[in-house]
Amino acid sequence: MTKHIVYVDRSNVRPGKLEELKVGMKALVDFVEVNEPQIITYNVFFNSDGTQMSVVNAHTDRASLAFHLKVAGPEFPKVAEFIDLLAIDVYGDPGPDLVEQLRQKAQMLGSGTVNVHDMHGGFARFDSKA
Repeated sequence: MTKHIVYVDRSNVRPGKLEELKVGMKALVDFVEVNEPQIITYNVFFNSDGTQMSVVNAHTDRASLAFHLKVAGPEFPKVAEFIDLLAIDVYGDPGPDLVEQLRQKAQMLGSGTVNVHDMHGGFARFDSKA
């Protein structure tokens, strides 16, 4: 089984805050790209009317996710006033320590829950050593 972890944050965008959020998320994406060479993907999506945002990121393993939370974690509060985090869905096994860190993130950014989805089967076609 793969050790990859994917997680998806889903948030409501606070009314009138979309443009400020887009600026903040662009800065966060740039920060992650420069400071986290091990992360596989880090993508921000908005729904068609700009009322919801999803952040999708993929990690090779627990260590990558832990590094992301340590390095980018101090940057997360910069967007807190623009969103209400609804949920973090984790696909893979982050372990109890990282689940707790994600719960703390969810509380800091909104009223969201953390849902862990265990892998039943599958594969990945990218090189996890890259």
